[in-house]
Amino acid sequence: MKTLKRDYVQVTPLPDAQTVLGLIGCWIEDYNENHPQSGLKMRSPREFIAAQTATA
Repeated sequence: MKTLKRDYVQVTPLPDAQTVLGLIGCWIEDYNENHPQSGLKMRSPREFIAAQTATA
């Protein structure tokens, strides 16, 4: 939640709850696809999962 607030919510104009609800799915998708995680060796969650699946 902290990262979502810092990297998406705080930098986006949000005039109302409807706007937030319209954007949150895109934010989560972007986070999972593109957001590097230090705990995942600077890979996104999806990159990490793909690498784990490929080596299994």
